[in-house]
Amino acid sequence: MSKEAFSEHDWRRLLTTLGEDPDRPGLAETPHRVAKAWKHWTSGYDQDPVALLKAFEDGAEEYNELIVVRNIPVYSHCEHHLAPFFGKATVGYLPNGKIVGLSKLTRLVDCFAKRLQVQERLTVQIANTLMEVLEPKAVGVVIKCRHMCMESRGIRTPGEETITSSMLGELQPNLGLRTEFLALARD
Repeated sequence: MSKEAFSEHDWRRLLTTLGEDPDRPGLAETPHRVAKAWKHWTSGYDQDPVALLKAFEDGAEEYNELIVVRNIPVYSHCEHHLAPFFGKATVGYLPNGKIVGLSKLTRLVDCFAKRLQVQERLTVQIANTLMEVLEPKAVGVVIKCRHMCMESRGIRTPGEETITSSMLGELQPNLGLRTEFLALARD
């Protein structure tokens, strides 16, 4: 099956279909800008999330407490309407001899967010990848986002946040550890 690329011509057709003149001064460069923007917004498809997580064993062997990064920006597009959703993620793990550079957690979130998504799957993909690559004792991910498909159409509920979480490993049965992670994740 051949893959036909969506081109600037297609964006021009969309503008025309909407009743606009794609040649008017304000829109003349829009097809080029939009094509470039969507390439960036979906660049997560070109990234290997596992390759992003280079683990270190040096310095981690004696560390046995949670490592948590909060307020990681999330910018994504829902696969149902191609509408943006955005917010913050908190990602944490309890190492089991391996750690990862802290910026890699942000890169992992960004990699999966730059794909057409639903927030629930985004949350699980981040958690599962950390669990697979680092083999930690526990992983926790909490994501809070506003969804433009809810705010600007349909029910039109501005400001509502959707919160999703994934708790793996010891965060599932260990209520004390789970409580500690959620307290650290709280704003």
